[in-house]
Amino acid sequence: MPNKAQFIDALADRMDGDRKRAAAALDAVIDTVYASVAKGEVVRLTGFGIFEKRERSARLARNPATGASVRVKKTSVPAFRAGAQFKAITSGAKKLAKAPAKKASPAKKAAPARKAAAKKAAAKKAPAKKAPAKKAPAKKAPAKKAPARKATR
Repeated sequence: MPNKAQFIDALADRMDGDRKRAAAALDAVIDTVYASVAKGEVVRLTGFGIFEKRERSARLARNPATGASVRVKKTSVPAFRAGAQFKAITSGAKKLAKAPAKKASPAKKAAPARKAAAKKAAAKKAPAKKAPAKKAPAKKAPAKKAPARKATR
């Protein structure tokens, strides 16, 4: 999943297509992790990984543009360590379990059947039009290479 919106769509597919509930669930999980890690707590999701806060001490660093020494203040940064199951799935040692099949409600099953019936009825009424035959594209001759120039000194 390249972005959050696509991740929400994937969650919605697993939550009976309810995109609003999927977005709310994802936001709740992310907000809870943010709040816990900001307090200094460690969030452990068994098999997935550990989110934690790490302290970086004050130090001297070097400005790469000027080469001058710069003092860097003490700071806190978030850190993530992947769990054993996450590592195994990523390395290919373990296969990811398939998502459970979606259960469609009876109302959703009936709608496609009505659409198909309407299409069949429309197809019987309208005469079939033949599309004009397309010509195969002409093959292009390979490009000729220009002779190499001699370098003059």
